Amino acid sequence: MTATPSEPTSSPSLNVSSVARDELDDERVVEPVIETVNLSVYYGAYEAVRNVDMVFGKNQITALIGPSGCGKSTVLRCFDRMNDLIPGARLTWKITYHGQDLYAPDVDVIEVRRRVGMVFQKPNPFPKSIYDNIAYGPRVNGWKVSNMDDLVEEALSRAALWDEVKDKLKDSAFALSGGQQQRLCIARCIAVEPDVILMDEPAASLDPISTAKIEDLMEELVKTYTIIIVTHNMQQAARVSDRTAFFTAEVDDEGERHGRLVEMDWTKRIFTNPTDQRTEDYVSGRFG
Repeated sequence: MTATPSEPTSSPSLNVSSVARDELDDERVVEPVIETVNLSVYYGAYEAVRNVDMVFGKNQITALIGPSGCGKSTVLRCFDRMNDLIPGARLTWKITYHGQDLYAPDVDVIEVRRRVGMVFQKPNPFPKSIYDNIAYGPRVNGWKVSNMDDLVEEALSRAALWDEVKDKLKDSAFALSGGQQQRLCIARCIAVEPDVILMDEPAASLDPISTAKIEDLMEELVKTYTIIIVTHNMQQAARVSDRTAFFTAEVDDEGERHGRLVEMDWTKRIFTNPTDQRTEDYVSGRFG
C-alpha cells in the first residue's frame, strides 16, 4: 500500500464508562499516539473510506463503531499497514505515529507491526504449543532473551491466562477454549512489547463469560498500552472505551458506498449527547 497526497436529544441509558482518565470538558487529546489527516483509503479505483481526521491518545481505549461496511476495519488495518498486503490498496494523505509519517519510504513495516499489534475477530493461535506461541515473536525478531521462561510467564500473566495454563505450556494451543485462545493471542501480541494494540471485534465469536474476561483485560492493558477496538456491540463500546468514533456509509450518485467518520468524542458524550443526529439515531437503535 502506498500513500499519496490529496487536497487537503438523548439516547437510551447505557452503562457508559466514567472516562476517569480524562475530563469531558477538555476536548484535547494531550498525548497523541496515532493521528490521521484527511485519510482516504482506496481499493483500486474504489474509495472505501473518505476524508477521515482522527486522534488517538496514549493509554486510552478508543472504540470504532458503526454499521457493517462503513470502513471501521479498513481504517484499523491502516494503523499496522495490514492493508499493504491487499493488491491495489492505497491511501491518500497522512497517518502519523508519534508524529512520524507511518507510510514514509524509510519506515520499516516489520517494526511498525511490532509496535502496533493486532488481535483479530477469530482467535488465530499458531499450530504450536502454548509456550511456543508466546516465544515465537521474540525468537523471529532475533531478540536475545536471557530467560524465555520468564518472558512467557509475564506475557501470559498480563493476559490473565497464566494460572489457567501454567501446568500445560507444552500442550497445543488448539486445546484451549475459544476465550482462552483469544487471550493467548493477546499474550502473543504483548510478548513483543508493542505500544498500540488493535482489536478487530475481539469478542465477537466468544460467549458472554469470555467476553467479560476480554473486557476486564482491556481495562488492565490500557494502563500500559493504547488500545483501538472495532466493535458492533454498543454496550461493549460504552463499557470499556474512553473515546468513541462513529462511522457510517454514504451512497454517492453512482450508487457506491463510502465510509465516513461522522464524529469522534468522549464516549459519555457520544452515547448521551452526540452532536450529529446520525450518531443519535445509531446509538439509540433507530438504524444499523
